[in-house]
Amino acid sequence: MTRPPVRTGGPGAAGAVHFSLLGPLTARRDGRELPLGPRKQRLVLATLLARPNTPVPVDVLTDAVWPDDPPRTARKNLQVYISAARALLGPGGDGGTDRLVHGCGGYLLRIAEGELDTLRFGALARAGRAAAERGDLPGAARLLREALDLWEGPPLHDLRDSSGVADEADRLEARCLTVYEDWAEAETELGRAAVAVDGLRDLVERHPLRERLRAAWMNSLHQSGRQAEALAVYDDYRQLMARELGLEPSPAMAVLYRSMLGRGREVRRPAAPRETPSRVALPAGTGAFTGRREELRELLDVLGGGEERVVVVSGPGGAGKSALAVRAAQLLADPFPDGRVHVRVRGEDGTARGRAEILAELGRWCGVAEARASGASAEVPASGGALAVLAEAWQEWQARHRALVVLDDVPDEASVRGLLPRSGKCAVLVTARGQLPGLAPVHRIALPPLADGEALELLGKLIGTGRLRTDPAAALRIVRACGGLPLAVEVSGMRLAVLRHLPLAEYADRLDDPSAALDELVAGDVSVRHRIASGWRDLADGDRWVLGRLAGLADDGCFTLDRATVALGCGERAAIRAVEALIDAGAVTSPAGEVTAHAALYEVPRLLCLFAREQEAEGEQEAAGGLTGVPAAAALSPG
Repeated sequence: MTRPPVRTGGPGAAGAVHFSLLGPLTARRDGRELPLGPRKQRLVLATLLARPNTPVPVDVLTDAVWPDDPPRTARKNLQVYISAARALLGPGGDGGTDRLVHGCGGYLLRIAEGELDTLRFGALARAGRAAAERGDLPGAARLLREALDLWEGPPLHDLRDSSGVADEADRLEARCLTVYEDWAEAETELGRAAVAVDGLRDLVERHPLRERLRAAWMNSLHQSGRQAEALAVYDDYRQLMARELGLEPSPAMAVLYRSMLGRGREVRRPAAPRETPSRVALPAGTGAFTGRREELRELLDVLGGGEERVVVVSGPGGAGKSALAVRAAQLLADPFPDGRVHVRVRGEDGTARGRAEILAELGRWCGVAEARASGASAEVPASGGALAVLAEAWQEWQARHRALVVLDDVPDEASVRGLLPRSGKCAVLVTARGQLPGLAPVHRIALPPLADGEALELLGKLIGTGRLRTDPAAALRIVRACGGLPLAVEVSGMRLAVLRHLPLAEYADRLDDPSAALDELVAGDVSVRHRIASGWRDLADGDRWVLGRLAGLADDGCFTLDRATVALGCGERAAIRAVEALIDAGAVTSPAGEVTAHAALYEVPRLLCLFAREQEAEGEQEAAGGLTGVPAAAALSPG
């Protein structure tokens, strides 16, 4: 596949470097390929180009170059590779701006659409989908084909022995598959299915379990008059699913198969423009949203690339899960033309809403509530039978559409199981305090505390960067006393924005005081203690007792398994189970990498630690004789 020449506009583009990731990593100037240096330098450049116009942390670059054991000189070596990349890139479009800059989030590479094939590919794909949405299928097919013509083979196949680069290449390949499916479906709608048959066959051989590819191949064969072959494709897929996964094809695939039985060739005509506009029901995002660049990019890649149908974002109360989910949904209009909706799974009082109430809300949003013939209430289904009808109608709607559903603040797995798509192109973004380990298969993103730089950026948006610069050391103490919790940083900023006379150092002293910190983190009706208390109530009685004991282990909230065993007065296995239950609930953090339970250093986040100690102290005062906690202690008996 030959790539057409890429041009950037304006006279200043003469002699510009054009990069390619869609195949081997290459750089060309005026049609001539440029040498990119030794392999490690190419790995650094590939990692930066895979995340254009986005800060890339130094740790990510280090892992890409030295995945196992980075040398002591790794940072200095990276600086050499970065310097070489700057020389290769040259100045920005204005002739003076450095393209590759370093900031608090890492190295950021500024690059225009016409200078990088992946950016051009994304722009063409978005334009093609927009054309299809307008009913312009010829235009859609042409634009999507232009995007596919940029590919010269598996992306970055010369550097895939680096796990970090291989992950980026896999994401790029998933995007290509999605665009190929879009293109093949557009050509089939236009009555030109034959042009897609061979390419679909090759891709199905490489990705045999990808259902949408298989369905597109079936449809293209059928519309080309090759009905027997189309039916054989389904039969092969059914046997493969049974053999490899023990599953049947999805209901949508079964419906497609049944529709082809006994029918001759039926050339499909171009689809008419959509009669109804895209449904969007998202809350307004917060103007102070900042940070979470890595997590936001991951969400956009995973959901926008069609790699996963369900993503779970977990973290403690106040970690910014809802803000991140809403921000991602706002940016994902193109991949989800049938709508994006945000649904709270808890009521105002923090209790879980019933399945019937949530289904009724979803039904009204997508229009299936009006189509029910069950006679159930428009607000809440009146009986189990009506609920089952609405649940099935919701599944059928998801199978036929491409929409994004944000299920926010989910208390447990049972609250969402019947709402997740069984088939089709819809995606669900779940936010939860706990990790919901009972949901599978899902893509998981756990939100860590904000890095110092991100937290300071958030604080500066609320109090002004000028005030931040008056005492940067005190500002850093404030965000660290907040434990990097976005809600706590926001509340601090809101308080300081009102108390403009208060020196940052004095407020930092207040937050450093364990007995006063939670009292200071209140701004109007927004209270960090109230949010933490809500998560505390979610825990079982035994888990609360364990958390109170663990919170008292160290001033910084960190502990080892040996110390936990002593504090809980139980055996090692019981201590491991107790700690891991709190990890599942999002109340204890564990190391990001693999490490044995004995070597791991666990942590209770600072503000949760302070709250748990308050509860422990109140319980001891009320118990007088120390009886509170006896049942939990008995449950953690040695063994």
